[in-house]
Amino acid sequence: MYTVVEENYLKALSTLANTGDEVSINDLSKRLKIKMPTVNSMMKRFAEKELITYESYKPVRLTAKGKKEAAMVIRKHRLTEMFLVEKMDFNWEEVHEIAEQIEHIKSPLFFEKMDALLGYPKFDPHGSPIPDKNGNVIATAYVPLSQCSVQEEVTLKAVSDSSEAFLRFLNGRSILLGDQLRVLAKEQFDGSMQVEVAGKSTEMFSQLICDKLMVQKI
Repeated sequence: MYTVVEENYLKALSTLANTGDEVSINDLSKRLKIKMPTVNSMMKRFAEKELITYESYKPVRLTAKGKKEAAMVIRKHRLTEMFLVEKMDFNWEEVHEIAEQIEHIKSPLFFEKMDALLGYPKFDPHGSPIPDKNGNVIATAYVPLSQCSVQEEVTLKAVSDSSEAFLRFLNGRSILLGDQLRVLAKEQFDGSMQVEVAGKSTEMFSQLICDKLMVQKI
């Protein structure tokens, strides 16, 4: 059993480790908005619990145990988001903050029942894979839209930013997961793209937006 604070650390470590196995204390401090000495203290405790490998002044790594425990927190969060959308008619931009609170419920049975009621979904409303009860995660071959070429056709499968502001931006343009996208033009200067969306509209997206749209090539 872990405290709410410890679960938040685990989730942050897992998220930061997605770009590489090692996570710097500085990056973790910035993500959690917690001072470095406090983060260092928690990392020492995590090392004692065999959740990470830790050496002073060096990046940390989640151990196999740490990865599984982090996956369990992420599983609870993403299942909750799916439940709120599928069973309670919340919109996808409304669920993150609620899930942040519910993910800390300790009862495994609670989330097993939720999983069963949903029919054992593999992905959350934002397209992110939901870890199974053993902490296993489906591997995906998604790439950011920004890496696609002109005239390439792809399917929007996920978003890497589930903030309310970004999702409302997509809502305002009626962009949904599963939409077919075709790159019409790409500006060499700033990476912005002209994109046809589901054959119904044409949008100009900045590189920042394109980096957050995760797609699968057709």
